Amino acid sequence: MKPRIALVVAFISFAFPLAAQKLPDGYWAPEKVAQILAKTQIVKLAPDLSTLTEGERECVKYLLAAGNIVQGIYEDARHPEATASVVALRELHESTGKTSRTGDLLTLYRLYQGPIAATLDNRREPFLPVKPQSPARNVYPRDATREELDAFLAAHPDSRATILGERTVVRRATRENLKRDLTMLARFPIIDAMHPGLSGRLLEQLDAASSTAFYAVPQSLAYAPETAELFRLLNLAANAVGADDDELARYLRNRARDLVSDDYESGDASWVTGRFKRLNAQIGSYETYDDAIYGVKAFHSLSILLRDEEASGRVANAIGNLQTIEDSLPYEQHRKVRENVPVGVYHVIADFGQARGGNTATILPNDPLMTSRYGRTILLRGNIMKSDALFTNTKAAWDAAVAPALASHLASDGNFHRTLWHEIGHYLGVDRDERGRPLDVALENAADPIEEMKSDLVALFAVPLLRKSGYYDDSMVRSVYASGIMRTIQNVRPIREQPYQTMQLVQFNWFLDKGLISVDPKTTRISIHYDRYHDVVASLLGEILTIQRAGDAKGAEAFLAKWMRWDDGLHEAVAKRIRASQKHRFALMTYEALGD
Repeated sequence: MKPRIALVVAFISFAFPLAAQKLPDGYWAPEKVAQILAKTQIVKLAPDLSTLTEGERECVKYLLAAGNIVQGIYEDARHPEATASVVALRELHESTGKTSRTGDLLTLYRLYQGPIAATLDNRREPFLPVKPQSPARNVYPRDATREELDAFLAAHPDSRATILGERTVVRRATRENLKRDLTMLARFPIIDAMHPGLSGRLLEQLDAASSTAFYAVPQSLAYAPETAELFRLLNLAANAVGADDDELARYLRNRARDLVSDDYESGDASWVTGRFKRLNAQIGSYETYDDAIYGVKAFHSLSILLRDEEASGRVANAIGNLQTIEDSLPYEQHRKVRENVPVGVYHVIADFGQARGGNTATILPNDPLMTSRYGRTILLRGNIMKSDALFTNTKAAWDAAVAPALASHLASDGNFHRTLWHEIGHYLGVDRDERGRPLDVALENAADPIEEMKSDLVALFAVPLLRKSGYYDDSMVRSVYASGIMRTIQNVRPIREQPYQTMQLVQFNWFLDKGLISVDPKTTRISIHYDRYHDVVASLLGEILTIQRAGDAKGAEAFLAKWMRWDDGLHEAVAKRIRASQKHRFALMTYEALGD
């Protein structure tokens, strides 16, 4: 596998002149590209790095190089033709004299991090000459189905742990695939050494090769050249910053080894418990949103972050007594939680892979064993969360959706605090099912929307306790509550593969059914009945916690399906008005550190 080529950043223009040059079949027409780009907002992230030492600047340089590699891995993991298609597009861009048409296609690739676009009516279509998106992405064989994989696992239960491993890539057990992996393992002895017995297992399977069987390899082997380069770059970054921030250097060295071993414990421990100075970095594969078959495969990400010390201090001082909130949640199996959750407000220097986009906050790691041993860390992306440009777009949608009397209820600070407590919500409540299984294993594809919904609801459920403690005043209570409703309002009908939009629609319909919100039949504008807020949120949160505790994947899917109804006379009427009010539908993040 060839190393991925760093993504070329195209300058976006909204003039969109049509190029006379006719492109080969499979490339979107200029008019179709223009529809998307006309609705795309450019947000440039350019934090002041003047306070960094020379060593820290050198560290950032190596992390940026590592990020470009992570970006290539992520794009490849989402579509098997991503790398070849963007290379061909760049060559076409050069050979046609860098026309606006090919430049706009490169911008579209940057926006969607691959060759598959989300259309204005929320369909997934290739805009480059590649095959349509497959649920398998590129972490399972492209033609593999859930039914075929289920049948294989039923016949080979001993393969379940690796096939469904969070950081593995599944292949058909052909001689060609097995020989390629064995060759790569021999080429990179560091990966072989970090996975004792792997070469022997591959050799055994070579003797019984079959295109109807499956096997899994660690991500480090699936992306061996990239992983080796990441190992080198992270160690160079650690060397550069060691004199200025020894704890950050230790974390980077641990994480470099983690990426080779696919065992993140050393890096997670040093990350969560470390007390870094100015820089922080989220590195590795954690989130499983892109896996459309089982919902268990994690995809690569890397974020380079600059700490806002003043804002971080304010937030850290405000968080306390999490055990009281945990004990108040509407379920019986309460657990002891760590009170000292590391939390920081950061300015994004650059994001890559799964972290790229409008990601406002992160709480990691997700593994319940790592969480119980070391806790979790919360990273709030302040320069995204408090972006005036992004909030202006949100406020336009709010004003279009709600009754005029509610227009003033939504404020950016309400979004900030709801997001903070959403992340804390991941730390509270059920973390394993009644059989002791991690929730992503127990609930499979339903795990992500159910978990995200739980965290949304915990943030809202905790509001009365936080008001009683003095953390919120009445004005902030109203703004957080308004933000909780805005979170659920859709501007287009979701598809089930979208975990966030799925759980948002479920909440909206539950809130409507239980009387927290109502819709005027004449104007289709939304009203909020604040006196019902806590009871309705508690009722849904209780259902979600029960689902997580039961660990019934089919039951969870049935619950989501029941509450994902979409009425053109109601939902679509609200969505249509929002679409008409919003200047932008998509956001493209650019980064000064990358020369954008």
